[in-house]
Amino acid sequence: MMFFDPLYLVLIGPTMLLAMWAQFKVKGAYTRWAAQPNNARLTGAESARRMLHAAGLDLAIEESQGSLSDHYDPRSRTLRLSPDVYHGRSVAALGIACHEAGHAIQHAEKYPLLQFRSAIVPFTSVGSWLAWPLIIGGMLLSWANMAFLGVVVFGVVVLFQLVTLPVEFDASARAKDQLRRMNMLRSETEVQGVAQVLNAAAMTYVAATVTAVMTLLYFLLRTGLLGSRD
Repeated sequence: MMFFDPLYLVLIGPTMLLAMWAQFKVKGAYTRWAAQPNNARLTGAESARRMLHAAGLDLAIEESQGSLSDHYDPRSRTLRLSPDVYHGRSVAALGIACHEAGHAIQHAEKYPLLQFRSAIVPFTSVGSWLAWPLIIGGMLLSWANMAFLGVVVFGVVVLFQLVTLPVEFDASARAKDQLRRMNMLRSETEVQGVAQVLNAAAMTYVAATVTAVMTLLYFLLRTGLLGSRD
């Protein structure tokens, strides 16, 4: 089993530690700034609405279930915010809500990388569960073409992760900029708080991308497509 492969542990082990560290940072930043009320006394839903209106958008904003389940649904053009963000008047709520509003604005402006990411979502969904059986089956059966197909399919998953990074960074940059421009953040402490929350969240995407890239490297090495299989 590859999970007991020393090469796998060498390549993937550090990325697992990075992912754990990123989750720790997210939890710490969110816990701290979710307890800090924003001086504008705005809820997350209100701040997102202001940001969308400033961009000329009138989209639905709904309350979703679960913690940190916040997302923008491009199919229904709906912003869905978790209860603590939708109703919350914290610094964290403003940052998270406006980050998702940033995605809605990207969609409205036809932001190229978001469009490209959306276009490859179906392939990514298939590739995420099909790649491993193809690669492992090809290696066990010594079917090079089967293993190669699996690597190609997994490469689409890696591409999705790589494209996700600038999409997420751009949404956060839009949120930070508009929160300040529209005077929804009224102190440097609040500005720093939003930055800490959004930057910590971004690290989870970085960790996921690094893990995907290193996993692809492992597959390339073990299938002999890069160097020797030995």
